[in-house]
Amino acid sequence: MRPTRAAVTASAVLSVLAALFTPATAHAAVPGDTVSLPVDDALAALPVRDEDRTGYERTKFRHWTDADHDGCSTRNEVLLEEAVTAPEQGARCRLTGGSWYSPYDDTYFTVARGLDIDHLVPLAEAWDSGASNWTAGEREAYANDLGDTRALIAVSAASNRSKADQDPATWQPPATGYRCTYATDWITVKTRWGLTIDTTEQNALASLLTDCPNTPIEVTLAR
Repeated sequence: MRPTRAAVTASAVLSVLAALFTPATAHAAVPGDTVSLPVDDALAALPVRDEDRTGYERTKFRHWTDADHDGCSTRNEVLLEEAVTAPEQGARCRLTGGSWYSPYDDTYFTVARGLDIDHLVPLAEAWDSGASNWTAGEREAYANDLGDTRALIAVSAASNRSKADQDPATWQPPATGYRCTYATDWITVKTRWGLTIDTTEQNALASLLTDCPNTPIEVTLAR
């Protein structure tokens, strides 16, 4: 079941993150470590690289698997976790009833098929930012990341398809009140997976954060 909320390599970002720890706890951060730092510092710690989509295919990220073999795919695990009103769960994890809130466009839904499960940092963006150098297993883990509730989010199909594979330089949630959370979560997911950013993306995130509190983020490193 989904936990509750709680090449380009990760070495560059991890070394910067490690330097931000207090001397008493400083060490070279490794996968499985939990790091905590203000979001402005987390953005500054992300390596800046040009993006390259050469060779990208969505099928290189196997997704909507059932990793724990409980009958519920990743999609349904997210729907169950994020339901405002819990749906009934039938055979083969068929969901009926329930209600959900799409924060991208400030809209409620009572039918699950009206929702998409969005990779907050899209698969193509992850590929551009380092995942092209990952193993197939690492890409599958990214595409089905239930270990951090910010990685996957249930949103309206319309907003998800409007976003597609864009980053914050060209797309931001229509619900302006959600944009600080969106920017913070984007940086958190990139930190978790040791991904890079490009210059326009960095500038867009920095601009967004000027109107946001310098919220501390806490994230467990996946890579």
